[in-house]
Amino acid sequence: MHRKIFLGSCLLTLVLFSCKSNDSENSSTIKTTVPTVPKIDYRVTGIIPHNTSHFTEGLLVYNGSLLESTGSPEELPTLESIISTVDIESGKTVEKVRLDKSKYFGEGIVVLHDKLYQLTYKNQLGFIYDAQSFKKLGEFPFPSKEGWGMTTDGTHAIMSDGTDILTYLMPPDMKVFKTVRVTENDISVLNINELEWIKGYIFANIWMSDEVIKIDPATGKVVGRLNLSSLKNEADNTFQYSEVTNGIAYDSISNKLYVTGKLWPSIYRIELIENTAPAQ
Repeated sequence: MHRKIFLGSCLLTLVLFSCKSNDSENSSTIKTTVPTVPKIDYRVTGIIPHNTSHFTEGLLVYNGSLLESTGSPEELPTLESIISTVDIESGKTVEKVRLDKSKYFGEGIVVLHDKLYQLTYKNQLGFIYDAQSFKKLGEFPFPSKEGWGMTTDGTHAIMSDGTDILTYLMPPDMKVFKTVRVTENDISVLNINELEWIKGYIFANIWMSDEVIKIDPATGKVVGRLNLSSLKNEADNTFQYSEVTNGIAYDSISNKLYVTGKLWPSIYRIELIENTAPAQ
């Protein structure tokens, strides 16, 4: 099992001095709170049907449609590891790629320079496809023990592996360019999963939680938190087999953001509302 951590704030009280004299008593106490990152609010602006047989591992917008990669857990034998196009209005899906699930568990995807890259879970292997025809073009190894999420800054493919490390891969050979450690208040953030590049920042699902973190890619520091628990609750109430929150896709042309979860009945179009209030 992957571990999860919950990052909260702790209160440190420092008593600086306490002095007594014959005619006065002076004391001074300063309370210092460990800083927390700003909370990111959101509003739902649309709902799209989502295939409840899709165990979502990767989600992105490409050429006006959503692309979705799914996994195939052994405990859910009817599910498949596939890549599908998803109509951004109706939610209708068309399967484009199917992995042999006896060998591979599909994970995160990214499109870079008209090539579609897909991670697998424990094979330390990724696949490369033509992003238009979905014809397989090749494979690439990666050094992380596991493959989880993917995104791009336009130059590199950026992958997560369930730890606190983001790995930058340079096409076409997908060799490691650099790694970045993700921290919040100087503490490692583990279980980083699905990724999305949004306006110069990396947004990431945290596995087994409803939290999405906003990461400064230059420093690896978490600079915002988004809580999608209300959408998870709605998914649970609509479809009892809904699993964890996972899947972020950003359309830079229309400035629209889409989120979902594994086996959720809906994909939500949301608008972010950032503020300076700390996350609770």
